[in-house]
Amino acid sequence: MQISLRLDGDCVRAFHLTLLERLAALGDVELSVDVRPAGGGIPRSAAALFQLETAIHGLPHDGLAHDGLAKRVPLSVLAPYRQSPASPDLVVDLCGDVRLESTRVWRVTYDGASGEAALLASILAGRTPLARIEENGVAIAAGRLGTEYGGIALASFQDMLARTASLIVAAMSGAAKSVPDLPEPAQAGSPPPMPSAGKLGVRAGKALARRIVQKIYHLCYNAPHWKVGWRQTGGSDLFDLRAHPASGWQELPDDGSRFYADPFPILYQGQLTLFVEDYIHRLGKAIISAVTFGPAGPLGRPEPVLELPYHLSYPFVFERDGEVWMVPESCANGTVDLYRATAFPGGWVKEATLLSGVVASDATLVEHGGAWWLFATVRDGGGAFSDALHLWSAPNFRGPWTPHPKNPVLIDIASARPAGRIVRRGNDLLRPVQDCRRSYGAALGIARISHLDLIGMEQVVETILNPGALWSGRKLHTLNEAGGFEFIDGSAIAPRWKQRTRD
Repeated sequence: MQISLRLDGDCVRAFHLTLLERLAALGDVELSVDVRPAGGGIPRSAAALFQLETAIHGLPHDGLAHDGLAKRVPLSVLAPYRQSPASPDLVVDLCGDVRLESTRVWRVTYDGASGEAALLASILAGRTPLARIEENGVAIAAGRLGTEYGGIALASFQDMLARTASLIVAAMSGAAKSVPDLPEPAQAGSPPPMPSAGKLGVRAGKALARRIVQKIYHLCYNAPHWKVGWRQTGGSDLFDLRAHPASGWQELPDDGSRFYADPFPILYQGQLTLFVEDYIHRLGKAIISAVTFGPAGPLGRPEPVLELPYHLSYPFVFERDGEVWMVPESCANGTVDLYRATAFPGGWVKEATLLSGVVASDATLVEHGGAWWLFATVRDGGGAFSDALHLWSAPNFRGPWTPHPKNPVLIDIASARPAGRIVRRGNDLLRPVQDCRRSYGAALGIARISHLDLIGMEQVVETILNPGALWSGRKLHTLNEAGGFEFIDGSAIAPRWKQRTRD
């Protein structure tokens, strides 16, 4: 197949080269480029904004080291790719100016508009861009693009460029055809209107002023400081209520020098034990700790049970074959590993590496249809950690694990990332998901999996819960239950000067 990439020759970025390399890796394709100037790109004031963000946020001066996709590169880097022939089999149009005639054209749009200016305008407006690849006005692939760097336009821009590449590559295999509709929580207001390209400079200046204030604020505070909420369900949990319980939540206390997050309870041999991410501020990384629960709540405070040289979180624990197993998140190590408890709740020994060479977040396992399934969001080719859902299947939880042929099965910052165990209610599989449209872990969704097999995965987001009066955390991020108790988490703020060393 002959594929032509239409891009603006006046603004060639590392993103374009990365996209060409990923398309070339598909095999059986001939690539060419159409690099005529397009006009209507992002205004020059955006470059000043990016430079100021680099200084204020301490970003590397090469265009943000974790990707660098926004970095402008000379036109000469495209020399290996010949100019587009008169009639390629397919044109991937990033500019929105290719005439729809006899050639097949895939037009890339952000919230219905083409080009980098549309993407940046959406970012600066605080929106969650809906990217679509359209052929003759019909969407053949779509995804809600996301970032964990909300408030930093440069980082957000690069994350979303990376995921745009993922979406285009996924469309080649027929994946990422759609994103689920989302219910609107009662607290949600209308998103701000998208600014025109001509107003970007004013908006960027105001956003920059806010960032300076935020930077000073964060010099005095740890942000975020997560906390765990717990309650006795009394027979009705959030999957039943689809709302915060009127009785509210109690908080798992911390000493201010650390925070607890990602609560995973397990009822084992009649005893309820809660595992948490235990993040120690002075170390800048987390370990896994555990605390037992009695009828009235926690019996003491969480104590360390697993510590490694790298950051650990999301301690997905489950019982199988009479033993307790854990799959903690270890994306900092580029692996997904399986551990077994030899002296529960401690004595964890590594049994297997389930996945390697992958930056996978919040691996969540479930048995369904005679197979085991592993859900995780993957930082596929760069970009955000939370918007590209990948699946793997295996005959046994120990593996071997095989990637789904349609990965990523979903690109959606509002419902891709796992937020706790998948539970079965009757014939339904209900999946807690993170809604990161406003920011990482800002809200919690409950999705019903309507289809799951080797053909694909489909889900319907039925509920979105925000923090509010009944949960005072600034965010709502994880949902799990066991033994008549239910657990959530969210973030608060902990002043640095009130921190003390754990004794």
